[in-house]
Amino acid sequence: MGMKGKIALGAVVGVAVIGAVSANAGSNGNSASGAKGTDTSASAERGSGTTKSDAKPHAKADKPEKKVAFQGDGDFQVGTDIKPGTYRTTGNTDDMCYWERAKDASGEVGSLIANDNVSGTSYVTIKAGDKLFKSSGCEDWEAVGPKASGAPASRMKGDGGMYRVGADIAPGTYKSTGNTDDTCYWERAKDATHSMNSIVANNNVTGTAIVTISAGDGYFKTTGCGDWKKTG
Repeated sequence: MGMKGKIALGAVVGVAVIGAVSANAGSNGNSASGAKGTDTSASAERGSGTTKSDAKPHAKADKPEKKVAFQGDGDFQVGTDIKPGTYRTTGNTDDMCYWERAKDASGEVGSLIANDNVSGTSYVTIKAGDKLFKSSGCEDWEAVGPKASGAPASRMKGDGGMYRVGADIAPGTYKSTGNTDDTCYWERAKDATHSMNSIVANNNVTGTAIVTISAGDGYFKTTGCGDWKKTG
């Protein structure tokens, strides 16, 4: 597993940048994320009058099984190990998931195209011109389609990471309250390349945060914020 605590490329840490292009900012001003959790299921309770023959079988979860494209740890050559496209990792905690797009395998700062530390969910678009994709401490990655589809919600967790507009969340105006010390960071983005040009607007917030997410936005990122609720 690679070194954690790497700073996101060109990050603006703890500085509010309103309505301007800036780099990604991680939760609490850091750039890194994702401890893996485990699902547990309760075993059948033993009690009088219950036998194997009359005990009800466990119902299968309705949630579809995640189709893994590649693992959450490792270096992957683009075009050989993985194909260009958009990928998603979910369920990461504590900024322990770190990913990196690189133009070569030198490991030098100059080879970085984009990177981030993640809590919750992250989407990343890997381009055909990328040479290497690094992932450390992340949950496994799955491929997602080019068009957003799903049942978009009107609420989202304030430390949930990235949400795809039109698939994960609905466009509209959202409010987050109770934020302290500028640790709440939000970002509207037109794509998942994580370049500075992909940022539509962003901000660091103390107190109440209100943002209107456009139907033309591709993604919304939130770290260190109170939960968001759609108000209009």
